[in-house]
Amino acid sequence: MPAPTDGPAAARTDLAIVGAGPAGLAAAVTAAGLGLRVALLDAGDRPGGQFYRHPAPGLGAARPEALHHGWADFATREAALRAHESAGRITYLPLHHVWAVVPADAGEAGEAAGAGRGDAAWILHAVAGHAPEERAAAVTARAVLIATGAYERQLPFPGWTLPGVVGAGGAQAMLKSGLVLPGKRVVVAGSGPLLLAVAGSLAAAGATVPAVVEAAAYTAYAGRVPALLRNPGKLVEAAGYGGALARHHVRLLTRHAVTEAHGTDRVEAVTVARLDRDWRPLPGTGRRIPCDALAVGHGLVPQLELATGLGCATVRSADGAVALALDAEQRTSVPGIWSAGETGGIGGAQLAMIEGELAAHSVAGALPGARLTRRRARLRAFADAMAAAHRPGAGWTGWLRDDAVVCRCEEVPAGRIREAAEDLGARDARTVKLLTRAGMGWCQGRMCGPAVAALAGEEAAADRRPLSCPVPLRQLAELPPAGN
Repeated sequence: MPAPTDGPAAARTDLAIVGAGPAGLAAAVTAAGLGLRVALLDAGDRPGGQFYRHPAPGLGAARPEALHHGWADFATREAALRAHESAGRITYLPLHHVWAVVPADAGEAGEAAGAGRGDAAWILHAVAGHAPEERAAAVTARAVLIATGAYERQLPFPGWTLPGVVGAGGAQAMLKSGLVLPGKRVVVAGSGPLLLAVAGSLAAAGATVPAVVEAAAYTAYAGRVPALLRNPGKLVEAAGYGGALARHHVRLLTRHAVTEAHGTDRVEAVTVARLDRDWRPLPGTGRRIPCDALAVGHGLVPQLELATGLGCATVRSADGAVALALDAEQRTSVPGIWSAGETGGIGGAQLAMIEGELAAHSVAGALPGARLTRRRARLRAFADAMAAAHRPGAGWTGWLRDDAVVCRCEEVPAGRIREAAEDLGARDARTVKLLTRAGMGWCQGRMCGPAVAALAGEEAAADRRPLSCPVPLRQLAELPPAGN
């Protein structure tokens, strides 16, 4: 087998956690508190994940917590992480990008038996460090918790490749980690509750936000009143975002979408059109809004490459995205593999932390408190209500002209994808990829996957890949032959 990573992680761990965001961090400190030896691997250089991003130390941010919601919850767990790390109960491995989780051989499996219901040991392969000095690393564990989070869902439109067009989450990341704005006059568009948070943060930081353009209608929440009432804290949070928009004189346009971005060297304006119930643009309703940046996103998509590579079962979540099928204790369908956070359906940082704690209790064989399970059920119901309300309508492809680029990496336009589906017989995204190269680029379909599937007449599906991220060939060449 390949040599384990240097240092304390060379010893076998009871639980290896992939991802140090809210779910992974909560799971790590909980599991360590329950007596497990934990290895926490993360691609970032500091804990917190995409949600709790840190400004670079050189920027001298005096109050980084001002840019975050629920910072106290994170700070408490980060302090616990450092305490457990000092005591040797947690091995924290930043800059470790896990590219595969595989079963250990039979001998190691027998030695490592006994974690939860699974009796197999696992090896986690990772690329460690920064290029060009990155190295191969491997950690062996009795059980694995996948907490890889999510990435933004993008629905392309003409002009979305212009400089100044960024993801809504990307705009927030620029502000949190770089203390910079994507522009001075920023339109925020797409769908989902993240838009309100992004617009409020940008406006508070000094940007002018002419409009928040929301494709869904908030009347869609009418059928989910019980779930809303069971989460009064979420309602207060939403009211706070609404108040922030009012203070900064930001217009909220519901059932509207940005259908085109205009500009030469940079975005200079966007066309906003009203949508029907299926998200089709209504003729004659388009109007231009001047801006020098556009922050756009249609919610989040669970990041599942590691889990699907293991064969974990998936389900369709309320917003149409593919998520992992999990039981009440956060187990996947593969014995010895747990998951928590956005991988089981988008729900936010608070829910992710609770699920991380529940998973840690399950791996340790300890009963969680009833209060914890009730909170998880309550927050998950709220998350499902949000997902259903903001699920993209099938008619959004109506704003996608044939010359609009869909796959940015391979520069594949919508017309070529439509040709593959309508004239060449492609009925799924995989066949479209083989015919057009859409999805074969550096991002491996993360940006264009939902759009390619929609144009092919298929709901987006989770690919099963042997590698979850790019790996230097020399590291693959150094792996021993199977069975050695």
